[in-house]
Amino acid sequence: MSSSSEESLRTLLAAVHERLQSAEQMEAETRQSLTALMRDIEVKLGGGSASGARAQPPLPRLEALAVKFEASHPALAQTLMQLVDALGKAGI
Repeated sequence: MSSSSEESLRTLLAAVHERLQSAEQMEAETRQSLTALMRDIEVKLGGGSASGARAQPPLPRLEALAVKFEASHPALAQTLMQLVDALGKAGI
């Protein structure tokens, strides 16, 4: 992965974290799920392997969360879909 691709992914991850912090009225379980998914992706970007591997790969989980947030948190959903696209292009 090129450094510009990695930098773009990290920028998107930071945007997701920022939107997650500002999102009000989100179920605790959903917030925890998204936070754990972001950690998994960050570990993959770092070249490591996530401990306690999840049942699903990151992209389908991320897409499912983006769809879930479309009505209640549209800005977060849009950022998640951008992240899905960038991760897919990077082969993650």
